Amino acid sequence: MDYHQGVTASVTPRIELDTLSQYEITRLQDKSQSGLYQLFRKCALAVLNCGSDMDDTREVMERFKNFDIKISQKHRGIQLDLFNAPDTAFVDGKIIAGIRENLFAVLRDILYVGDELDLNYTRLKPSQSITNEVFHILRHARAVKPRIKPNLVVCWGGHSIEREEYDYTKKVGYELGLRALDICTGCGPGAMKGPMKGATIAHAKQRNENGRYVGISEPGIIAAESPNPIVNELITMPDIEKRLEAFVRLGHGIVVFPGGAGTAEEILFILGVLLHERNREIPFPLIFTGPASSREYFDSIDRFIRDSLGEEAASKYQIIIDDPGQVARLMKSGLSQVTRHRRITGEAFHFNWPLFVDYELFQQPFEPTHANMAALALHRDQPTHRLAANLRRALSGIVAGNVKEAGIREIEAHGPFELQGDSTLMKNLDRLLQQFVQQRRMKINFSDYQPCYQIRH
Repeated sequence: MDYHQGVTASVTPRIELDTLSQYEITRLQDKSQSGLYQLFRKCALAVLNCGSDMDDTREVMERFKNFDIKISQKHRGIQLDLFNAPDTAFVDGKIIAGIRENLFAVLRDILYVGDELDLNYTRLKPSQSITNEVFHILRHARAVKPRIKPNLVVCWGGHSIEREEYDYTKKVGYELGLRALDICTGCGPGAMKGPMKGATIAHAKQRNENGRYVGISEPGIIAAESPNPIVNELITMPDIEKRLEAFVRLGHGIVVFPGGAGTAEEILFILGVLLHERNREIPFPLIFTGPASSREYFDSIDRFIRDSLGEEAASKYQIIIDDPGQVARLMKSGLSQVTRHRRITGEAFHFNWPLFVDYELFQQPFEPTHANMAALALHRDQPTHRLAANLRRALSGIVAGNVKEAGIREIEAHGPFELQGDSTLMKNLDRLLQQFVQQRRMKINFSDYQPCYQIRH
């Protein structure tokens, strides 16, 4: 493979991060297993590789094998020295302003979680400790905005969607933006970029100069889904579970666009949370939507949810096909209900504290090894929210096997993951995944896609 020979440049922050201690610099330069160098290099490369059409973490790292980054303390503050960086991050030799901001935002989050965040909440239960960790990371990133009525819409969906679907996400984002709603996504391309792009036009038309385009990522997936250029608030959570919790704590409602296994994982997460009896009275608008060409996709999702989790799960969302205006109107109405509920209960507008997120099921990081995937409890003899959690883990493992460096290496070393459980449930899951493959929704490079899983009926 021909490795990239790119731009060599020095970059300093403007506002995001001014100074580092000598200890922090040493940690960032430490290339040992306990150091932060490898993690920071991968995340920094993802930010600099903004706009790439690659969705394989290892492919990104191989393509830019010669990329290097060094951190030093200068008399005016800190400096990042970049070697062989992607040239698309620069214009006439100068780094693009938004990419500069996101580069130092990644540095901020990695250092804060690794060194500064005190997780010894001795008076709190484990679940409360995790939620407080999520809150402190978001607050440190200045993502928690008090005194603003609920207006942040989380948009989920695939990074490898068809052009018609991408154009539709822009239309929905435009309608949301016209109604002064801000956008939060997983920060990547496709359905994560489209709503932000549509909202920027709408915010400009409404003379809204404070539009928020929040991107929430995590180290395991950031290189496969490099931040898109519209993100103006980038937050890197420590793992996928905290990333998912950050979405539902910070956001006030969710719109789901077409996607693949990763989008199905997100759907199962929010359904599992909402199905818990402690959350039944908490309003949280959830809408699935796409153009007419996506009807088959949402029919597949809806059928899988009804057959696997039941009608109560299906009652938690609405499906709207080919009507961006209606999506925005329903979301606006749903956010009014959220506002009224939080006023009545005296809860914060800026962070969804009352929402119960189970420690065992949704907050503990799931490591997708062959043993853990095979041991998943995929049967109906358990509470519905618990089944949703285990199905979410199964999809999380498939996402890892598709695009994450560690997951790809696991598959290469030991073959496909094996999933087993109730015959009917496994047939439902197998049918859903086969439809994703047939609809070319598993990866951007779908032509040579080899499934990273086997399902035992």
